[in-house]
Parts: sequence; C-alpha cells; structure tokens
Amino acid sequence: MRTRDPQTLGEGTLDRMARILAARNINPAAVAAVTDEPEPYSPLSALANAIPPRYQGATATHPMVLAWAREVAERAIAPSVGARRQVTTGPSLLLAGVVGTGKTHEAYGAVRHLVQTGLGVRWRATTAADLYAHLRPRAGVDSELELAAVSRCPLLILDDLGAAKSSEWVEEITYRLINRRYNQMLPTLITTNLRIKDLRDYLGDRVASRLAQMTARVQFDDVDRRRLSAA
Repeated sequence: MRTRDPQTLGEGTLDRMARILAARNINPAAVAAVTDEPEPYSPLSALANAIPPRYQGATATHPMVLAWAREVAERAIAPSVGARRQVTTGPSLLLAGVVGTGKTHEAYGAVRHLVQTGLGVRWRATTAADLYAHLRPRAGVDSELELAAVSRCPLLILDDLGAAKSSEWVEEITYRLINRRYNQMLPTLITTNLRIKDLRDYLGDRVASRLAQMTARVQFDDVDRRRLSAA
C-alpha cells in the first residue's frame, strides 16, 4: 500500500496565514506556542503531580512493604498483547504504629516503587477522615458513585484509619469499602495508629475480620520521628 509523503505549506499559504493573523491582531508566535506538540507522557511526572509535596521523595525501605510491592508487580497483567502491564489484584498491607513513625511515607514510597518498575498504576490516596467528609450526603453530590469509584480503584492508600470520630455511619461506610476491596482482592495500603483490638472496637467485627484476612500487618517502632526531628 502506498503512503503519501508529508505535505508542507508553501510560501503563499504561509503569507496568507500571516496576513489573516495580523488582521485579527493575533501574534503568530502565540499560535505556534499553542500548536506545539505536548511533552511525551511520563508516568513519573504524573506520579509527582499526584503525590503531596511532603512525600515527593518518599522511598519504601521496610522489607515487608518491598515484598508487598514485588508480589503486586508479579500479579500485574497486560490488558492486551503488547500493552503495558497494569496493577490489578494483589495483597494488602496494614501499616500500624503511633503517629510519626513513617507509615504514610512508606505507603507513598511503595506506589513510587511500583511506578518505577514500569507498571501501569491507577491509584488514589485519601485519609479516612477526608473520605468520610466527602461521602456525607449533600445536595448535588452522588455519594454512591464516589464510594464505588474508591472501592474499585486498582490501588488505594487509606491513611489514618481510626482517626475520625466513630459512628454507625462511619462503620457502615468503612465496611462497604473494605468488603468490596476484600471481595475483588484489590491491593490496599492502610495506615492506622490503633491496635487491632482497638480497630475492632472502632469498626466492628465484620471489618476487623476482613482486615485480618486480607492484610499482612506491618508494625512500626513506637517512636515519633516528627518530634525527634523537631527537637
């Protein structure tokens, strides 16, 4: 099959375009800037735009977190022949410890680690308190659609589980979120300051039971690094 050679604009065409732009008081340089081809898509650049400035340089170092990332990467699949492998199903982690021990840092570092391996990673991050605030019924917002979007996201960071005030509504929302991710075996990174017993009291037996089965627990040392660095 024959292909046509690329066509170039003649001087007459360029002159006419210049006269039209001048008549409309349009700077040709501004038009050229708009029509320039966009920068190539960079997964690492997209990751940097999505990670909060505090955790831009986050690196996963905990052996259990790195082992989790390897297992998630091993389960990644390509949606079609020749396509980039995507994070799909995998194990979850419960990162537990007092405030300031580096749990959130490790979680963002784990996402960075996966992206750096070349995998396609569709992910989102939220604190539990922000999630509940966003899902509370209010005019003009379909909370069910938002809950469904968070529930089916291939990779989720759920930060500070247990920090929000407990209520029957909080317990119900958390159960629905965790149960959906449990059933679909979607990798979830959960950080909490609570002990397992306290999580059971806070969220109820149904959530605690699912977390116990779907997550490996990573216990961090009881040292608040924020206070140490500020001392």
